[in-house]
Amino acid sequence: MSRTPPPEGAARTEAPKDAPVGAPVASRRGAPVNDPVAGAPVVAPAGAPAATPAAGPAANAASGSAAVPAEKPGAGPAPPVDARALAAALALLALLAARAHAERGAPLVWAALLGAFAGLALHHARFGFASAWRRMTRERRGAGLRAQMLLIGLTCAASYPLMQWGAQIGLPARGHVLPIGAASAIGAFMFGAGMQLGGGCASGTLHALGGGAPRMAITLAFFVGGSVLATAHWDFWSALPRTRAGASLPQMMGALPALAVTLALLGAIALASAALERRRHGALEPPARAGDPLRGPWTPGMGAAALALVGIGCFLALGRPWGVTSAFALWGAKALNAAGLPVQEWTYWSGWRRGALEASVFADATSVMNFGIVLGAMAAAALAGRWGGGARPDLRGALTAAAGGLLMGYGARLAYGCNIGAYLGGLASGSAHGWWWLIWGWAGSALGTRLRARLGMDPPACPPRA
Repeated sequence: MSRTPPPEGAARTEAPKDAPVGAPVASRRGAPVNDPVAGAPVVAPAGAPAATPAAGPAANAASGSAAVPAEKPGAGPAPPVDARALAAALALLALLAARAHAERGAPLVWAALLGAFAGLALHHARFGFASAWRRMTRERRGAGLRAQMLLIGLTCAASYPLMQWGAQIGLPARGHVLPIGAASAIGAFMFGAGMQLGGGCASGTLHALGGGAPRMAITLAFFVGGSVLATAHWDFWSALPRTRAGASLPQMMGALPALAVTLALLGAIALASAALERRRHGALEPPARAGDPLRGPWTPGMGAAALALVGIGCFLALGRPWGVTSAFALWGAKALNAAGLPVQEWTYWSGWRRGALEASVFADATSVMNFGIVLGAMAAAALAGRWGGGARPDLRGALTAAAGGLLMGYGARLAYGCNIGAYLGGLASGSAHGWWWLIWGWAGSALGTRLRARLGMDPPACPPRA
């Protein structure tokens, strides 16, 4: 698909900063336009006021589309609620909760509801990990990165005390404290590159799919395939050098001192991003405005607070951090097992994982949460009147989605998880492997961002301020 800029005076498009591929794009002239990657035709209401351009030509989307400034709430009449899609999402969520309850009772009902709320928040806030890192790398715009620091800080403020004292009040919680080593560094690097090519991180893939983005179905399919492929090579990767055990700040220092150190580090990252943004642009990007609480859009801060509630809810209801990608490996393994491949003989699927392989997928809390994310995002898109409508991706879009999904799936297994399970979950556990994942994941993301530019997936970055 051509990336030639439109002639001067041609209609320009507007899309939310973290909109998934296939998300509606508004034309200033009310004419049908196409998402630069997905090619999804949509129409803005004729005569709707134009959105104010943001500093920098590209507010990169979580999906990987060439993004442009966010649409202002109230700019023209809102699309009507898609009642059929909303009813379908709620009915499927009720069925999911009922089936999960039949398998393992109330904790899995909470998993379904937490997943649905996460999908709603991810969609309404357009909360993207991939897009936030890409914008910081390309444009030195750090609002998305600062929202991530807020999300992690709020989660840690509850998870650290819960891990230390929760059992005393009947709320036992444990973190994931895991080793660091060569395999986890390689895996995080692969994931970081893959999420830029694939158009979204693990949670972003699920919520964009729920919002009706066809390209993300390709990303998810290859995400699952890469995840199970990594389990076949588990013996090789687990033999590479690594620490004998993980390191936990709360265990070494106690919950409150560890929380102070963690918040100081997160604050330093936020302040550094703001300083870099001011140096490049002279000022911070104006904050986004919130729309209707039920129909969206939400600000990044609202999204961070809502997702922190999801992360804290996982500690309360499931006794452990939020995770996503272990379910993808399970889905792939179950598919191969059903096809006659003896997956259960692989080392990765021995021991406690054998039980998950033999049980129903609705007995797995991570799977139930993932299904909930898709349905919650579907409900959110229906409430916003923007569900579906995405066109099939072109050849480049399909190939980059496949490559990104494969890299993310394989990398997530080596790195003990993704941006949610290893990055957010690791830091919420006070584990050093969360910081390790951040370092190597960021490096991979920087490479992936360069690859996107080479492939013409993004418009040229804005020049530095004179």
